[in-house]
Amino acid sequence: MKKILSVLLLSLIAWACTEDETQINDNDSFDRAAMLTNWADNIIIPGYVNYNSKVDVLAEAKSTFTSNPTVENLSTLRAAWLAAYVSWQKVSMFEIGKAETLGLRGYTNIYPTNATEIEQLASSGTYDLELPSTRDAQGFPALDYLLNGTATTDAEIVARFNTEESLSIYLSDITDRLKNHAALVLDDWQNGYRDTFVSNDGSSATSSVNKLVNDYMFYYEKHLRAGKIGIPAGVFSNTTLSTNVEAFYKQDVSKTLFDAALQASVDFFNGKHFDGNGQGESLKSYLDFLNTITGGEQLSALINNQFDQAKQISSTLDENFYQQVESNNEAMLFTYDELQKNVVLMKVDMFQALNVKVDFVDADGD
Repeated sequence: MKKILSVLLLSLIAWACTEDETQINDNDSFDRAAMLTNWADNIIIPGYVNYNSKVDVLAEAKSTFTSNPTVENLSTLRAAWLAAYVSWQKVSMFEIGKAETLGLRGYTNIYPTNATEIEQLASSGTYDLELPSTRDAQGFPALDYLLNGTATTDAEIVARFNTEESLSIYLSDITDRLKNHAALVLDDWQNGYRDTFVSNDGSSATSSVNKLVNDYMFYYEKHLRAGKIGIPAGVFSNTTLSTNVEAFYKQDVSKTLFDAALQASVDFFNGKHFDGNGQGESLKSYLDFLNTITGGEQLSALINNQFDQAKQISSTLDENFYQQVESNNEAMLFTYDELQKNVVLMKVDMFQALNVKVDFVDADGD
């Protein structure tokens, strides 16, 4: 409890101080359409193209495994699952357009997954995966359980899929749902929504910039900072919750997923192209255009320096976040604190400079 109170107190103090010290140039003639174009053409759409390709490979590996469950095919399917899961980290923040309509993130990556529900739904053979109540029984976390947690050894997992057809059917259904959702979102971006997104370049609450900046902040605060680090580390509870780490059944890839998500957040802030070749107009260049100064320094530089600090601290974490929480949770808490500092810089100072109002409930306490 003392840890929680200290974190909140520090955040409030930092919030008040940075707000008072931030100097903003009110002459905003920044080319928002150019930034939206860079986001759409060089970051978001290429990210979804990559995600779709990885999910397609996942679906193919699933079909091979369900038609011939072997340890070798299980290993191939696991590799495809991880590759798709990593690619998901690079588009998860873009909950706008068709992704928002579908509630994509909620059906793709709610963890901890509900193993009991998965077993019950699979054995019943009757389920409706469109129901919100099934979100914690599908997506990548459910695949994690099916591929890594349904038995103790690989041979035993394969044996279950050889003898329990219902388990194979459920695996197939939730994988195909991931594929279908990915295709729907990409198709929407490529066939109409991209132009709608770019043309909506105003400064109202429903403009593309305001909506996506809020989506980005919500993702960073709730799903990156809290979901991947804070909740397992016990920041919002009276005890650690090590079983709430991402990819709990595989465990040794939780840092890989976190690193991919953090880097994607950094790259988006800086307008870096998905292929790594070049960068365009971005939140960083927008803040620089406005000459936004906080505490005597460029706000964009402060944010990037804090990203670097968070990456440096998190680099010391174990690949297995479950083991990290169990053995040395202080390192998780230090990482959370560094991530939290950028919540203050972005959610307060950046939002104020860009004249964007927060449109979501504070994630603290989730």
